[in-house]
Amino acid sequence: EPLPTYDEVLVCTPNTEEEEVELIVRRALSSDSQNQKIYCLLGAEKLVYKVSKQLEYHFFRLLQSSTVPDYRFIIFCNAKAHSSYVITAFDTYKVTIPCYSDTEIQAYLSTHLKVPCGTAPVAQAFEEPYQQNVKFIFSNQAGMGR
Repeated sequence: EPLPTYDEVLVCTPNTEEEEVELIVRRALSSDSQNQKIYCLLGAEKLVYKVSKQLEYHFFRLLQSSTVPDYRFIIFCNAKAHSSYVITAFDTYKVTIPCYSDTEIQAYLSTHLKVPCGTAPVAQAFEEPYQQNVKFIFSNQAGMGR
C-alpha cells in the first residue's frame, strides 16, 4: 500500500491547534472517507487540555451524525503518558500494540516496503541486500543532524 499522504496524518505537539484536530476528525468521519484512507493522530498525548477536550467533543459529535459505518481513525499515544486527557477520553477504544523486536520490525519492513526497480537513489546509500522505501536511523543525541 502507498504511504499515508499529508491529509491523513496529524503529528501532534503542544502547539497543535483545535482547528487542525477538528479537520482530521471531519475527514475521517465524513462520507468521503470511504476512499480507504486511514487517518491518524500521532503523539496525541502531547495535545494541551483544551485541544484534547475539543478532539473528544468533535469525535463523538461527528460519530453520532456520521453515516460511515467503517471509518478509519487511529489515535497513537505513548502508553507511559498516564496523565493525558486523550488517553482517558478514548479509553474504551484502547488497543495495546504488542512490542516487536528490531529483527521482527526489519523483517516486516523488508518484505512490505520495497523500492521499485530502478528508482532507489536514497536506498542505494545503504549497503544492504534489500532496498527499502523507509530507513529508520536512531541517535542517542537529539539534534545531531541524523
